[in-house]
Amino acid sequence: MEFDPNIDITGSEEFLRTLYDTITEGLLVVDLKGRIRMANPAMERLTGYRLEELVGRACSVLRCDVCEVSRKEGRDHWCRLFDKGLEMRKQCTIIRKDGGCVPVLKNASLLRDGDRVIGAVETLTDISEIVQRDETIRQLSQKLSASAGFHGLIGRSPAMLKLFRALERTAQSDAPVIIYGESGTGKELAARAIHELSPRRHGPYIQLNCAAINEALFESELFGHVKGAFTGAIRHRQGRFEAAHGGDLFLDEIGDVPQSIQVKLLRVLETQHIERVGDHKPIEVDVRFIAATNRDLSKLVADGEYREDFFYRINVLPVHIPPLRARKEDIPLLCDHFLQQSRLPGDTGLAPEAMNVILAYDWPGNVRELRSALEFARTHAGTGLIRVEHLPPHVTMSERNSVDRSLHGNAVADRPVAPNPLTTGEGMDAEKFELLDALRKAGGNKSEAARILGVHRGTVLNRMRKHGVDLTRTVIS
Repeated sequence: MEFDPNIDITGSEEFLRTLYDTITEGLLVVDLKGRIRMANPAMERLTGYRLEELVGRACSVLRCDVCEVSRKEGRDHWCRLFDKGLEMRKQCTIIRKDGGCVPVLKNASLLRDGDRVIGAVETLTDISEIVQRDETIRQLSQKLSASAGFHGLIGRSPAMLKLFRALERTAQSDAPVIIYGESGTGKELAARAIHELSPRRHGPYIQLNCAAINEALFESELFGHVKGAFTGAIRHRQGRFEAAHGGDLFLDEIGDVPQSIQVKLLRVLETQHIERVGDHKPIEVDVRFIAATNRDLSKLVADGEYREDFFYRINVLPVHIPPLRARKEDIPLLCDHFLQQSRLPGDTGLAPEAMNVILAYDWPGNVRELRSALEFARTHAGTGLIRVEHLPPHVTMSERNSVDRSLHGNAVADRPVAPNPLTTGEGMDAEKFELLDALRKAGGNKSEAARILGVHRGTVLNRMRKHGVDLTRTVIS
């Protein structure tokens, strides 16, 4: 074969076609009216449309969120690109033929014949892996503090060893998992452990706290929405289910999900398809469903506050996390772990009498409350050993009350005392009693009460409204 170095190859049609076919980024050429005149095979792979389905159609077929804004902001032309002449490194989202969202990086420029504009060319680069990597890095950074123990869960007691075995077995199944446990026991860590121990560990792990979401936004958070689906929906949004495709979706505080959303979740669990808000195209999702709650769902079902069909669908593989009072032999180990994480200078140990007080306390806020109490004590102890006087008042008060009862028990044994439902929890919803107890221990501070309960501050506010709790009259007085 002979090669002529004087031949101009750049103007040949074969050269251009080879160039289009070789480029790994999606490439589009549009005319002055926005019709697609040319596309390359990479665009087929990116969008799911065949070339013959793209050529001749308006470029709006891709439903790019940035382009929709650009078309609205065009002054003298149908698109802002024809006013500016150049769009560089715009991150946007297009929608594939099958309905899936694809994050892309777009570059666009005008095509000219001399001084005359004849169209525009766009390149689209799939950045899905970069977006997923950034999300993984963000999640890992949040988990660095929980790197010790069994995937962040600390304990050597028989109850915890039994839990670890249950998590290992459960992780191998794709069936729905529900984690039961009181506030602060480590339900979120258990969910993450299930993901990391499972064949889905290389897929995404997406989580959502159901108690922190306004009911009006629930559907959009879970299933996503398309631009214009409702007021404020200025661009396409991927929901948590779609983001978790190929991995795990963890819904914390599932007991707070409204019944209207329970119906939709049940349909997704049955069909493995979702529909975005404002769109009616079903999208297939491959997601393992993990939920957690500190509420008695069977009682909620019996009381008519929870859908029975949804309960049975999510209660396939139940996992129960023991409260801290049921595994007090783990408390010294937990104390050592948390104190070693302290960044304050000085001795990080506990005086024996302080450890005795800690062991005597029942820790209704469980591990999270213990950690907060040690942070409090470490700050007040300065550079010395943590002693009894450095512990939070409600912890030491509990110990004093216990001693008083043991010293004076005979004197009061024959004295009838009417039970107080506000202090015993009798005659009161368990959730309300737990809320009041936490608010009293926190001195009415809602943020501190949230830390004790192991929930978001918004959850405390929601439960106060639900149970009619007035801080001034009910808690502080």
